[in-house]
Amino acid sequence: MADHMSGSEVAITAGDYRARVVTVGAGLAGLTLGGHDLVLPHSVDEVPPAWKGKVLLPWPNRITEGRYTWQGEHLEVPVNEHATGAALHGLMGWVEWEVVGTGADHVVLESFVAPRYGYPWPLRARVSYSLDATTGLHVDITATNVGTSTAPYGSSSHPFLTLDRAVVDGCELTVPAGQVLEADEVLAPVALRDVASLGLDLRTPVVLGDRSVDHAFTGLPEGGWTVTLRDPSTGAAVGITSDAPWVQVYSGELVGRRGVAVEPMTCAPDAFNSGMGLVELEPGQSHTLTYTVTGSPSPSPR
Repeated sequence: MADHMSGSEVAITAGDYRARVVTVGAGLAGLTLGGHDLVLPHSVDEVPPAWKGKVLLPWPNRITEGRYTWQGEHLEVPVNEHATGAALHGLMGWVEWEVVGTGADHVVLESFVAPRYGYPWPLRARVSYSLDATTGLHVDITATNVGTSTAPYGSSSHPFLTLDRAVVDGCELTVPAGQVLEADEVLAPVALRDVASLGLDLRTPVVLGDRSVDHAFTGLPEGGWTVTLRDPSTGAAVGITSDAPWVQVYSGELVGRRGVAVEPMTCAPDAFNSGMGLVELEPGQSHTLTYTVTGSPSPSPR
């Protein structure tokens, strides 16, 4: 396979589902059901905008000012979002991953997270994508600490749910969360609030309209939850299911509001400072984040 802007591409299928995975960032480059887009796609020949489909580790979301303290040591990682002055979405979104297993309905990628200034812990990362003809796309994101000291850790993924790339303003969004993290003007966390206090109670379906959302939600149902995007005029829907304790939801202004980013997260934004949900990965220990993307029913033709 030739190298392109997003590395190489692997396509997998099961029933009416088809997914495309690229090696740069172990990214989900496309997912369709019956030929209709369930996530906003990108080509292997482009740099995907807005972190489309990227795997995010060893932290998701932001580290405010790129600074944190771990076990008494002050550490700094590079700031890569200068508008907010934050270190965004970890270290592996623009790294080439190796395909270590593939079949008609699955692909597995691995990469070494090399220790460096600001994050001096070696990890071995593994991402598995598998399709089921009934339940859709299943994703496992695993990291193992192959070092000798405990590492701070978090992970996520960055798919944009879509209903055939239509503008989402007329769609219903359901987020079954009771709490939301209030953020300031540079998206640094301020306080955990009840969703109603910020006008973000989405536990029953809400038509998005011109509502702008870019928030981390928690207080999710134990045992698993589903965030759903649905077209009330056709009944077409797509959902992400996970048991992660957090989910970031973004209304997609950077992609023309043709998709809603739904990012299951193991921890809160800036967890390297707050400790909210932060995984303390012991030497030899592994951690796995799992989520599923399902379309139901097959979207109607345009």
